[in-house]
Amino acid sequence: MNKIKHSKYRNTGLIFNLLVKQLTSDVLEGRNSASSAIIKKYFSDNSILSREYKLYQVVTENVNIGTGRANAIISTVLELSRKFNKEKLTKAKYELIKEVKENYDLDEFFSIKIPEYKVLAATYTLIECHNTEDLIDPDTIVSNRTTVLEHMVQEKTTEENSRESLIEEYSKYDHDLRLLTYRILLQKFNNKYSTLLPVQKEILKEFIVAVSSTKKLRTFVNEHIGKIKTTLQDLNSKVGDEVLKIKINELVNNMSEVKVSEKLEDNHLITLMNYYELIEELKNTN
Repeated sequence: MNKIKHSKYRNTGLIFNLLVKQLTSDVLEGRNSASSAIIKKYFSDNSILSREYKLYQVVTENVNIGTGRANAIISTVLELSRKFNKEKLTKAKYELIKEVKENYDLDEFFSIKIPEYKVLAATYTLIECHNTEDLIDPDTIVSNRTTVLEHMVQEKTTEENSRESLIEEYSKYDHDLRLLTYRILLQKFNNKYSTLLPVQKEILKEFIVAVSSTKKLRTFVNEHIGKIKTTLQDLNSKVGDEVLKIKINELVNNMSEVKVSEKLEDNHLITLMNYYELIEELKNTN
């Protein structure tokens, strides 16, 4: 019996959400966004990818519903998936990935975190299982259908889900309105954090616009750790208080770069902010 494996390069629901996230990052950083053009080109109302994406959308947006309704939705999605022209769909996905690759590093692009990743992957796998003539391992079908059902029947509301729902809502706006929304967001951001040091604003903004791209954010954090070490060592040479000098030395010696296996979290942001606050105090003292 065959086991269908998830392919992120062929998962229309996942790719669309990644493009929206990338668009968020591009707009906040003031870059011309290739994602915007790609979304318009491949996900217009009448495109085959747009129609397939709507199947994923039905699954992800129907939450806190009864088991009977959830099963009915899943069955309907699977039946509708059989109506697509497979050759056209495959070609469209190939062209889509090709264009994404021309504009973004694929490893970076697919490292963006999507809260709905698990249910999108399960939906893709179910669709693939439903559209093959091969004999599929029953455990594959049961496991993925269970994942989708659990998402639809009961979903805990968390702060992370709330933040992501805002991005999802923004993605429904037309391009001009979305740009205006983000400009307002940036303006509020600048007003709220006007008392922060310029370098602290830079760090805070990077954590917002990095779109959870682990590699990019890790590089950014490690570069600042190096700068902070050098600055603290330089300032410490001018400190007259021996006790304070010892404490700063201990702090510098205990500072380490973020490892590849280490997950970036809010505490990394707070730590960097505190380091620069300390540097500013030492500058003022000396």
